[in-house]
Amino acid sequence: MSLKASDVAVISDFLKMTKRELELALAEATHTNKKTAGVFLDTLSALAYKTTKKTGEFVLPGFGKLVKQKRKARTGFNPKTQQKIRIPAKTVLKFRVAKVAKDTVLGVKK
Repeated sequence: MSLKASDVAVISDFLKMTKRELELALAEATHTNKKTAGVFLDTLSALAYKTTKKTGEFVLPGFGKLVKQKRKARTGFNPKTQQKIRIPAKTVLKFRVAKVAKDTVLGVKK
């Protein structure tokens, strides 16, 4: 189902959306109820977490990619004491925004 201009206008009325506001906007845009929209969001989140944990990445086309990335151990220093410290290796989670999302929000550079 594609969104119409009137649907997008309803969504863009919110500056910073809470989960409840997002559920309401999604329900109105898709002509469903808030409970269905909430279940959809919860399921999408759970699927993203499970897939990223298992395969290392989760792609949401047109939006971005959730990626697990390994960082090597490194040497840093404490700015207060000027003492060198060892920072252990760890795995971090990153979100990479899709190019189409960047171009839509920020505008295409010429």
